[in-house]
Amino acid sequence: MNQPQKLIVLLTLILAWPQAYGQRDGGVGGLPIAFSNELGITVGPVAFYGDYGQRGNFATNIGNTGWGFAVAHYLNFAYRADCQCYNPNTYFNDRFKVRTELTLHKTNFQHYGQWVGPEAVSFTADQLRAMKGSSTVLDVGIQLEYYLWSIRDFMAQDTSWAPYFAAGLHWVGFDPYAYSDFGNLNTPITTPDKYYYGFQQAGGSTWSIVTSAGTRYKISKSVDFLMDWRWQYYFSNWVDGLNPQLEYNTQALGLGNGVPVPENKANDWIFWINFGGVFYLN
Repeated sequence: MNQPQKLIVLLTLILAWPQAYGQRDGGVGGLPIAFSNELGITVGPVAFYGDYGQRGNFATNIGNTGWGFAVAHYLNFAYRADCQCYNPNTYFNDRFKVRTELTLHKTNFQHYGQWVGPEAVSFTADQLRAMKGSSTVLDVGIQLEYYLWSIRDFMAQDTSWAPYFAAGLHWVGFDPYAYSDFGNLNTPITTPDKYYYGFQQAGGSTWSIVTSAGTRYKISKSVDFLMDWRWQYYFSNWVDGLNPQLEYNTQALGLGNGVPVPENKANDWIFWINFGGVFYLN
């Protein structure tokens, strides 16, 4: 069983566990302990921080931005409306939810910054302007959400806002594509020296850590508006399909003639702003 299959099995068990556990006697007076389920759907812009463009450049940060879509399932430990159940009034039940989610986003890339600006008139600048790419990223995982205020009070509409923080782990599948308007990559016509062998066209997978901050706004008893700001760090530098390294370009240019790439200091990561709704299923 490979890693994606193992993760799917784990998520299935997580989703099935509360339903099975809810059939057991417990709590008070023989009432079962149960959990409510919520469905979230969000969409928003994804700023991709990879190896295209100048580090710390505003045009790079804005230009290499795509769009993403997410579907999430929430376990709410505080309350369930469709049965006579007992949920202990503990701090954990009133402040935490478990979110499992599936996300999909795509970003198109090109180089921005001083090395490709109007003042850059070298052949290398032309090569960089012609170098482009994209990546489609699918990930699935789990986060634990912590709410700053009482979940029960929010569900009872005693408060309108429910700010939270979250952290978790996601498995990531990515499908990158890189090309040049000048022709095939890794040739003297299309590729600056430091980028030789720094491209990946085949899909791959990795893991990532995810942290979020957001808030819900109560629209009705069964619907919340959701705003979520996410930072996600990948355990790979190939997610965008570009990863220039001294050891890679040395193979093409000859021993001792490689070009250092000091600006390539970190793996790929994203900042994602989500907007959407959460629907209470029971």
